[in-house]
Amino acid sequence: MSDGARAEMAQVPHDDDAVAATRRWIERAVIGLNLCPFARAPYVQERLRIAVSRATDVESLAEDLRAELEWLRDADAVEYETSLLVHPFVLGEFADYNDFLDVADALLEDMELDGEIQVASFHPDYQFADAPPDAIENATNRSPYPTLHLLRESSIDRAVESGVDTDAIYERNIETLRRLGSEGWRTLWSESTNAP
Repeated sequence: MSDGARAEMAQVPHDDDAVAATRRWIERAVIGLNLCPFARAPYVQERLRIAVSRATDVESLAEDLRAELEWLRDADAVEYETSLLVHPFVLGEFADYNDFLDVADALLEDMELDGEIQVASFHPDYQFADAPPDAIENATNRSPYPTLHLLRESSIDRAVESGVDTDAIYERNIETLRRLGSEGWRTLWSESTNAP
């Protein structure tokens, strides 16, 4: 884990801080750089829920994830399209976080939500398998805190039906980050000590 990410995780005494940092990341990177073309509408329409887990171990996080999956499953899709489960106190090491994604997938199957909800992954030290740790393209999935994005499959289906080429998003994001460069990424967070 980077020193910045470790220091940031150590200074999160309140849920409000984690929510504020996550909102800043969404506004500046996810929406600001258009890394996800589907993010703007749910965010500005307040159809995105940001929940903070106080879990400090994997078992507690799995329980919180189960509760959040149940919440999203039962929530009115018109009111809430998606949810972010931010967990500042557990899985700070990216390798551990990456291993937990298997737990998340197993939980989806156990709850019979596979095909209804999917879990996308974001982490301060996110690293694509084919990229070195310092590659700028890793920033496309770097959030201020470890975060699990719970996303309704129906939202993805609507995006595909609207003609958005979802396969091209990844490549476009890499191009965007490479044009921005590491210095541009740092500048994006210059007003904040909570940069991803």
